[in-house]
Amino acid sequence: MEFAELIKTPRADNVVLHRPFHPAVEGTLCLTGHHLIFSSRRQDNVEELWLLHSNIDSIEKRFIGSLGTIIIKCKDLRIIQLDIPGMEESLNIASSIEALSTLDSITLMYPFFYRPMFEVVEDGWHSFLPEREFELLSSVTNEWRLSYINKDFSVCPSYPPIVTVPKSIDDESLWKVATFRHGGRFPVLSYYHKKNGMVMMRSSQPLTGTNGRRCKEDEKLINATLRAGKRGYIIDTRALNIAQQARARGGGFEQEVHYPQWRRIHKSIERYNILQESLIKLVEACNDQSHNMDRWLSKLEASNWLTHIKEILTTACLAAQCIDREGASVLVHGTEGTDSTLQVTSLAQIILDPRCRTIRGFEALIEREWLQAGHPFQQRCAQSAYSNSKQKWEAPIFLLFLDCVWQILRQFPCSFEFNYHFLIMLFEHSYASQFGTFLGNNENERCKLKLPQKTMSLWSWVNRPEELNRFKNPLFEANSLVIWPSVAPQSLQLWEGVFLRWNRSSKFLDESYEEMINIIKYNKELQVKVNMLRRQLAELETDDSTQDDGISESP
Repeated sequence: MEFAELIKTPRADNVVLHRPFHPAVEGTLCLTGHHLIFSSRRQDNVEELWLLHSNIDSIEKRFIGSLGTIIIKCKDLRIIQLDIPGMEESLNIASSIEALSTLDSITLMYPFFYRPMFEVVEDGWHSFLPEREFELLSSVTNEWRLSYINKDFSVCPSYPPIVTVPKSIDDESLWKVATFRHGGRFPVLSYYHKKNGMVMMRSSQPLTGTNGRRCKEDEKLINATLRAGKRGYIIDTRALNIAQQARARGGGFEQEVHYPQWRRIHKSIERYNILQESLIKLVEACNDQSHNMDRWLSKLEASNWLTHIKEILTTACLAAQCIDREGASVLVHGTEGTDSTLQVTSLAQIILDPRCRTIRGFEALIEREWLQAGHPFQQRCAQSAYSNSKQKWEAPIFLLFLDCVWQILRQFPCSFEFNYHFLIMLFEHSYASQFGTFLGNNENERCKLKLPQKTMSLWSWVNRPEELNRFKNPLFEANSLVIWPSVAPQSLQLWEGVFLRWNRSSKFLDESYEEMINIIKYNKELQVKVNMLRRQLAELETDDSTQDDGISESP
């Protein structure tokens, strides 16, 4: 298919662009295969807007006489308006945008056509390989091994080719366990706690069914993570009644009789359709311009967004507590093990592991616990809060995770090397990007699409020094301690940087942030001067004492 077939009117003049916090501007609108480009060439004011078609969630058309208005609602939650003279031109442009923003084929998306304008110093596709992560693990313990049982994705289609498992469990046992777990997602290592040697594993639900089916290899595998005389915790991210209902469909949960050393705890985290509805309601509340306080608060409460944040953070804190304070190993799973499970395991690591609070450590976490672990980004991020089409598999799972990270960052502003701009950038690229990192639903699909050969990695761009500086937290001071966020309702706030940035000017926030950076910079300069003066004073004192010694020794 040629993009030209979908573009009925490639260019329109005298178009007026309306954007939040910008005056209306007149210019030329151009449509390409992947971008909507608006350009104003007025001498006093050069304006240019490049918008990826894949960032468009929905469009609305209105007509007043021959003037057409197209309202474009984006996946990054911004809303722009284009006033286009001529009804035919307006209809053509609207239908072209609709067609180009809903392409089915992944290989027609922009990452396959994007060519970087910067020098590629680091190939991000090879920055966080499992072998490299395993080197860090093997420097502190020899109880684990890399298994290549899934190298052709035949054992588990949503797992990576290489996984970390207990050394005492062979591949034949893994194969048997995979047949006992939903989607073949057998328990694998998620995190090793250096302080006490406890671990966190993740998987999908066991296929016990109504007959109480068991798998001795599964029992042996998760028992291999326990120390002698120790108990472990299974954190099931479903309410007990949901887990019990799953048995009727062939799923289920670990029964105490077969797992006597494990205590099962159910912590209910909602699933995708409920979470998508929650996002839609939240964004609708944030866009409400009525300025009625009661209405705003009731809409915010009705969205349940902060309730979901609280549920996820509470479960992550529980997992971290079991590991660090109880000295127990943990297995986390829900149904598939690709959504709430990953929210919990990754947030628990941010709480426990200082490395995950650095930029590279956080990137490694996203690679390991989201991309390689098989979170279906292509399905979950197909639509955002404005789409009119019927929901299938869409859900803001990753956005909720980033929101939880922001909540912790806000409570511990000096413990993170990255700032909130870094989190917003990840949110934007997970929904629409020129990079191939978030394309596909798992490593299997990314291999078939040959993404490392045909597209650029997000990390290749982010990790360039000139980009990294934008994402560094000026308050950062390395903190080797475990950090325990408060999950009290009073401690959780609406993430303005995402949900209100197109509704309210951030001018004063930006100015205060700049001022903070200047103060920190000035403080560092003063610190250098203080250290230099101290050295000079020490040298003068040394010289004086030497002279005094010389005088006292003379006859």
